[in-house]
Amino acid sequence: MFDLKKTSSQQAAMQAFFFGYQAFTAKPDEILAKRGLSRVHHRILFFIACYPGLSVSQLLSYLGVSKQALNIPLRQLLEMSLVESVAATDDKRKRALGLTSEGAKLEQLLRREQAKLLERVFNEADQSAVAGWLAINQALGNTRQASLGEN
Repeated sequence: MFDLKKTSSQQAAMQAFFFGYQAFTAKPDEILAKRGLSRVHHRILFFIACYPGLSVSQLLSYLGVSKQALNIPLRQLLEMSLVESVAATDDKRKRALGLTSEGAKLEQLLRREQAKLLERVFNEADQSAVAGWLAINQALGNTRQASLGEN
């Protein structure tokens, strides 16, 4: 059993998580930087691709950021014609976000790079390790969702 009461175990777990995340974001960060974009832009593209037609308030909830923090990067994506904002079908006062064809191409490129990395490392691990990794990451995500529900 992994003993997280030990400082060395804490450091090992956190270091593995940090370097894993660094590897997971490295290639997309490089692609985005060539366009003058950053990881926050990637997150916006990712969630709009997952949930086409979502509202700005829904996007804020997924990202866990303030309206102020979202304003500039979302505006940049709109100005670059990577994201579009149209009147929602159910309420013309609301705006629905979607990817333009160019935005969809960029999001797919970024996702493909990350999928290739995951495929490579999942193939190197056994199925129980992959299942454990997925369970741990889902549990981490669930703690965030639970804390959002408390607010």
